[in-house]
Amino acid sequence: MTYDVESRTDELDDSSAALDHVVVENDDAPNECAIFPKAASEDRLLTNWLTAHGDSFVSLESMR
Repeated sequence: MTYDVESRTDELDDSSAALDHVVVENDDAPNECAIFPKAASEDRLLTNWLTAHGDSFVSLESMR
């Protein structure tokens, strides 16, 4: 399993809208992308995230 961590910030004025993500490359399962609030505390991260598996997510460049 490898982690590709790249920080992305939403360009809205509200800093609470800033998001970050982690891509988990699994050897024996589909890859996963977890998206979560960038400034979240560890406690908040337990409940404030979403994840996509395998082909559920695509690169931004491919959608432009």
